[in-house]
Amino acid sequence: MKKLEKTKEYAIRKHKEANHKYDEYDYDFHLNMVFEIAKKFIHLVEPTEQENVFAGCWVHDIIEDARETYNDVKKETNETIAELAYALTNEKGRNRAERANEKYYKGIRETKNASFIKFCDRIANVTHSKNNRSRMFDKYKDENENFIANIYIPECQEISEHLKELFKEKH
Repeated sequence: MKKLEKTKEYAIRKHKEANHKYDEYDYDFHLNMVFEIAKKFIHLVEPTEQENVFAGCWVHDIIEDARETYNDVKKETNETIAELAYALTNEKGRNRAERANEKYYKGIRETKNASFIKFCDRIANVTHSKNNRSRMFDKYKDENENFIANIYIPECQEISEHLKELFKEKH
């Protein structure tokens, strides 16, 4: 089985086992949104890294939400994908600010392609909250300037502009 398909199945299975939901949906709804957004912007990623990035989209929350470890992810996928999942895992904290702190953002910026996946994740969350008129939309809007400043790398210019545009459109 190809790495990407195997990683997708692994991520869906582990989120189901953890009974992790995305609003009323099974969590693979969110993971698929992140993957689809990545497909739209994959030209920003070097061709030799695209398969690992797509796989990283599927496991970006697996350590944080499905009780998997770095070594579990590495065993099921490869070291590059495990590094992406690890970099995208929030820190321990009592609130959003403590969980998404400078150490977390530094790890994202310093892990090749992690900023790209994090932008895809945020675009998925913003789009979903906007479409469902969720209170999270305003939270994401308030955080957006700081969020972009914290994970921005030059390779993500186009995708960061897309995220900014989502807040300009009528909600």
